[in-house]
Formats: sequence, structure tokens, C-alpha cells
Amino acid sequence: MSSPISSLGILGAGRIGRAIAALARDAGLAVEMVGSTGPFETVVRADAVVLAVPLSRLDTLPDVSGALVIDAMNYWWELDGAMARFEDPSTSSSEIVARSLRGARVVKTLNHLSGYALEELARAHSDPERLGMAVAGDDEADRDRICALVDALGFTPVVAGALADGVRFEPLTEAFGADADAEELADMLARFWDSQRGRVVARARGHAR
Repeated sequence: MSSPISSLGILGAGRIGRAIAALARDAGLAVEMVGSTGPFETVVRADAVVLAVPLSRLDTLPDVSGALVIDAMNYWWELDGAMARFEDPSTSSSEIVARSLRGARVVKTLNHLSGYALEELARAHSDPERLGMAVAGDDEADRDRICALVDALGFTPVVAGALADGVRFEPLTEAFGADADAEELADMLARFWDSQRGRVVARARGHAR
């Protein structure tokens, strides 16, 4: 069994980065967080590294080779400017991130709940209003570790599948910003392929639906 994550490095000190840091500290994790500039060394040495910066900064990120990386970024053309590589429906934004961060093990999560949900809606296991959090990654052991982290942060992990399945909870999907419980979220992820966006992605990937 893989060891639990006990330290979290966060690149990004905006609203999302601060909310994740607060949740991690509440869960008893050691947290290192830096903003646009800062000493990255301690951040990238953590058990897992959260990317919570604008996606337009992808090519300026520090070397995270060998690190377990949580991609909490989203493509917003209004914020990032038009970036053709992230508008290609044949791939997910996290697959592009993984190709850019060579040697890193990338898992997609912590990106689709609202900032308010991350700040205010974390709940204990027994709470019937606990929200679901989608998780996508290619390596099962890494995905399991991140699922355990999501659970510790106060949300129920919902495995979406491989990293390519991160497209099912990106912006422009039903799951994005829905703040749904785990059962509702699983249904949303399953319905993705019947949505307009899902049909576009399926055609681009050469899948018949």
C-alpha cells in the first residue's frame, strides 16, 4: 500500500491555493505555499505538489521531475488569452500539462469545485451533504493516494478514470462548478459523452458514441 500524503506543496497563492492550503492544514498536513515568485525548493519536495496558478504560466513552472503533481488548473481564455493547444478537443488540458512537465506524475483534481465550496463546504464522512470531487490519473497507485488526500480534505473522491478523462470535469462541462454530492457527480461524469461537449470530444478522439 502506498504511503499517505503528509506534506503538500502549493504553487499559487490565489484564492484556490489559499483554500487548499487551509484544508490541508486542517487535515494535519505540513504545507508549503508560494506565489508567483518565491523559494520553490521546499514546495517541490513535498509528497504532492498542487498547481494552482493560471494555466498560461505552465511553461514557467519549476522543475517537478519525479514529483506527484495535482493539476488544479483550468483553461480560461478570458484570463489566459487564447491558447490553441488547450482548445484541441482531442486531448485534455491535464494531458498537455503532463507532457509539459516531463518526469512528473500528474493527477487531475481540485479544479472543478467553486472557490466557495473549497473554502466553506468541506464536510466529515458522516455528513449527508458532503460534496464529491472528481479525480483522474493514469497511474492507479498515484490516483489512490490523491483520492485519500481528497477524502482527508473533506470531500468524497469520485474516480473519473485515466488522465484523458479529466476532460469530463473541465470548464464547459456539467460537472464543472456543480458542487454536487458524490452520486450526483458520478452521474454527471457518466452523462458527459451524451452532452454537446462530449460529442465534440468523442468525434475529435475518433470514438463512436
